[in-house]
Amino acid sequence: MPVFTIKSFTKLASCDIICLYIFTKVLAIKNIFDSHCHYDDHAFDEDRYEVLDRLLCDPDSPVDKVCHAATDERSSLFGIETAKKYENFYTSVGFHPECMDTLPENYMQVLDELYLKACSTHKLVAVGEIGLDYHYEGYDKERQIKLFDKQVEYAVKKSLPVIVHCREATQDCLDVLNKYAPSGVVHCFSGSAETAEIVLGLGMYIGFTGALAFKNAKKAKRALEVVPMDRLLLETDCPYMAPPPYRGQRCESPMIEEVAKVVAEIKKLDPQEVLDITNRNACRLFGIEYEKG
Repeated sequence: MPVFTIKSFTKLASCDIICLYIFTKVLAIKNIFDSHCHYDDHAFDEDRYEVLDRLLCDPDSPVDKVCHAATDERSSLFGIETAKKYENFYTSVGFHPECMDTLPENYMQVLDELYLKACSTHKLVAVGEIGLDYHYEGYDKERQIKLFDKQVEYAVKKSLPVIVHCREATQDCLDVLNKYAPSGVVHCFSGSAETAEIVLGLGMYIGFTGALAFKNAKKAKRALEVVPMDRLLLETDCPYMAPPPYRGQRCESPMIEEVAKVVAEIKKLDPQEVLDITNRNACRLFGIEYEKG
């Protein structure tokens, strides 16, 4: 039986540490496409571009691409300008249902102007974030439906997919989507497996956030079970929805790794395979050439 001295054990331990480091680097998660994020949110006011530089310019970053989900005119303009700055930053234009109080009267004219500005970047990939939200008291159902309807119609005319927000308004959302049959994604999906099947039947994709990793996410996990891998997108909705073990922290795109782990467990895949597939799916939906990171 060999005898190990403290010196030889130290050498062995050092070698193991080096090997472990190399092994970890080889297995490091990469190729994340965050299909829905809000880096214009006030949560990033102090370090917005430092964060984006780290995520989108550092060759060791696990993030391959991000898509900014615009919520109003200001947010759309942020996406347009930021898309000019970063090669792997894509954007949308649109009016979120929660912006009803500040919605300009000529909002469709404004949307068209934003569309033209965004087209000049060659990085416009969707109309969104648009949809319906009946969660808060005092919402104007009819105005929301009208805004959503007109924007979906506009997206179809421009051959762009839609990024759909739907909260406590499932049937009304489905009615508008049925009317125009757009391509697109229902983001931050929290509906039932039955609703997921209806959305899939419309030819749309389904996006899951860090909420999928929450302990009480049984409903979302049942919905995930019926979503084919080629119709699945991953997103942060950052700075919101940080998954465990980051609950309570500001969410950022690399945290999608935790969502990929949940998907991998349910779908019996490797987390990296999940990230590769969902990156490819987002590229297909948004009309981006897929290049594995």
